[in-house]
Amino acid sequence: MESLHPRIRLVWIARWVLLAVLLGVAVSAIDQWLVQIPVAVTVTVVALALVLGIVYAVVLYGRWHFDLQEDALYLERGVVTFVETAVPFVRVQHVDTQFGPVERALGLSSVVVYTAGSRNADVRVPGLTPERARRLQDTLRELAVESEADDAV
Repeated sequence: MESLHPRIRLVWIARWVLLAVLLGVAVSAIDQWLVQIPVAVTVTVVALALVLGIVYAVVLYGRWHFDLQEDALYLERGVVTFVETAVPFVRVQHVDTQFGPVERALGLSSVVVYTAGSRNADVRVPGLTPERARRLQDTLRELAVESEADDAV
């Protein structure tokens, strides 16, 4: 099983920082227009969101793994709910590499695997270096083509 690049934790923490800021703004707006809220409550809400975000990012990083096996891409991830996903190569429709602004700034990218079907029709492998993402993308494409040929009657 492969792990993600350690810098992905910074991406996840950045999302929590944004959430903490938005919570702070929301609590301040409530304080301004509806009910007076002590500053200590606002600070506590923001600090709690930041601490939870850091803990969440560290724990999720330790539990996020993927593996290319003979027949499928396997993913294991989750903090509160642990999810195991198998994406059979024969179900792969196409594969993209994505670079969000925060990921790009940290030298990371993600591989998105689109599959046949309507439920959970795409799977994302975040936190890869651009080189690793390209190699994974190429390998998945090759395995999907091979499995399609093997599946043909």
